[in-house]
Amino acid sequence: MAKGKKKKHRKERETLAPPPLATQPPEKLGRKEYEKELERLHVELVKLQRWVVHKGLKICIVFEGRDGAGKGGTIKAITERVSPRVFRVIALSAPTERQKSQMYIQRYVPHFPAAGEIVIFDRSWYNRAGVERVMGFCSEEEVQWFLEVAPKIEYAMTRSGIILLKYWLEVSPEEQERRLSARIDDGRKIWKLTSMDLKSFDRWDDYTRARDEMFAATDTDYAPWYVARSEDKKRVRLNVISHLLEQVPYKKVPDDGEIKLPKRKIGRYEAADHPFRYVPERF
Repeated sequence: MAKGKKKKHRKERETLAPPPLATQPPEKLGRKEYEKELERLHVELVKLQRWVVHKGLKICIVFEGRDGAGKGGTIKAITERVSPRVFRVIALSAPTERQKSQMYIQRYVPHFPAAGEIVIFDRSWYNRAGVERVMGFCSEEEVQWFLEVAPKIEYAMTRSGIILLKYWLEVSPEEQERRLSARIDDGRKIWKLTSMDLKSFDRWDDYTRARDEMFAATDTDYAPWYVARSEDKKRVRLNVISHLLEQVPYKKVPDDGEIKLPKRKIGRYEAADHPFRYVPERF
């Protein structure tokens, strides 16, 4: 694409951008309204799933954001009513010594989608531009090399037919602190609070600078970044799912007629008198 045309497209995106992230978000969404809308969107996600399998589409979705931004909850909202064989969630652990010796993005490539798959990365190769950079796990030279190479790799992905969607969930420092503090007192969430979260907690500005440089280098016309404000977890889930559905044109897959349960006969076999070990019914 010509340089002038690319700048023009960027200018249009800036013109159409939402209000600044510091703008006061709307009031929290009620649970009843949220569940009703989520149910409707889940039906659409199932339609998308069937269309992806039917047409052999390949979709890769990247979720990035600060600790406590709501990535896990958003991914769960997307996947809770669809097939894990079609919607695959990838959340890689820290690299092994062998993986550290490989080309940086190499360990992510095997997880890229094949035909009929939607792969969701809960954090991705962009770890290099974020947490690894801020926490000193890589050199500045390695970061700059990554920022130069990442758009080229993503161009190759899109040219191969992969639909690549990149989401950044943006949360305020106040809301992030509230969420991280809540994890300490909740036995169901304490596992989410890692030593890395605690070490990076006071590096807000460093993460902001890293985010801005990452956007400047990797926000392209063929693989743009989409920013979703996540002050309200319910709203961000609905907003992201709605946006995701708009990015992939899909139709209802024609059924082979009306779906009905077949007739069956029961009672032709007498069950064995086996001493089954039943689970105690305490509830």
